[in-house]
Amino acid sequence: MTATKGLEGIVATTSSVSSIIDGILTYRGYDIDDLAENASFEEVIYLLWYGKLPKAAELTRIRDELSAAAAIPEQVVDLIRLFPKNANSMAALRSATSALALYDGEADDMTKEANLRKAVRLQAQIPTIIAAFSRIRDGKEPIAPKAGATIAENFLYMLSGEEPSDVAVKALDKALVLHADHELNASTFAGRVTVATLSDIYSGVTSAIGALKGPLHGGANEAVMAMLEEIGTLENIDPYVNRKLENKEKLMGFGHRVYKNGDPRAKHLQKMSLELGSQTGDLKWYEMSIRIENLVTGLKGLKPNVDFYSASVYTTLKIPRDLFTPIFAISRCSGWTAHILEQYENNRLIRPRAEYVGPSTQKYVPVERR
Repeated sequence: MTATKGLEGIVATTSSVSSIIDGILTYRGYDIDDLAENASFEEVIYLLWYGKLPKAAELTRIRDELSAAAAIPEQVVDLIRLFPKNANSMAALRSATSALALYDGEADDMTKEANLRKAVRLQAQIPTIIAAFSRIRDGKEPIAPKAGATIAENFLYMLSGEEPSDVAVKALDKALVLHADHELNASTFAGRVTVATLSDIYSGVTSAIGALKGPLHGGANEAVMAMLEEIGTLENIDPYVNRKLENKEKLMGFGHRVYKNGDPRAKHLQKMSLELGSQTGDLKWYEMSIRIENLVTGLKGLKPNVDFYSASVYTTLKIPRDLFTPIFAISRCSGWTAHILEQYENNRLIRPRAEYVGPSTQKYVPVERR
């Protein structure tokens, strides 16, 4: 046996949820460009869970189910109140999501029907948890979800207490569509490994959140915004980028292990960054991002990934930087649960081997002779 570092290039399972072939991302066979331009996030959720785009009545049903399930148990709100005000937002989300299982009477019901109902609750309640945590740490009371609102609209409303603009809702909805699934990424794989033991769906999603928390996976868009804030102005971009490249330091938001010719999702967020900046009259972050992209692509041939422009989109929406990755979790929950449901359908315990490289032929020596 020979180990492959990071399992790179290893095909670990079959899946019909999403694919990345020749740099093209699809959900259930639908090109991400097609979905980003035309589909709502709720349509994508239905597509990932049921394998087809919903008809009008099916879309109404899934929207109603998600809206009805959005409130979180009061016990979970009380738990969030106990979190340190400076708690890591992903750690808070991980802990509160795990706690949801304690108040779900179907938590250990492993039937397909029960798991679909739990998928609805998880998808609906994760945005509520994030908004509640953000407000509580700021000394404000959480806001109950609004009946009949979409996930994007409800999240922005629960976060600020104000009705979001149509452009803001459209921008966040599109970001949720773009992040919904990405084949066998680290968090999805973590979730599938967990439920392959026949553990419950809450455990699987909690595992996935734990993997997404890592800066090599979900935290890149936060790092992009930190970079933009560090640069500060358009005039500082060229010396900053040139210094980074000369020192062979990583520039956040560029390159991707899977996409060698550019991330197909990036252009949609670039467009939304421009639209939002134009609406608010503040194009600073968009203009800086464009300048950085042109410079890095021109000098190194590197192209931006999905994280690069999501940073300016979320910032223009007045979302705190440390909530960028939790928003990623709102979106990716749809893909995690789709993969978990698929794993249950044709399960086999995921138990790879390791290439042993430690010492051999060791002999026990009594403690007094060591």
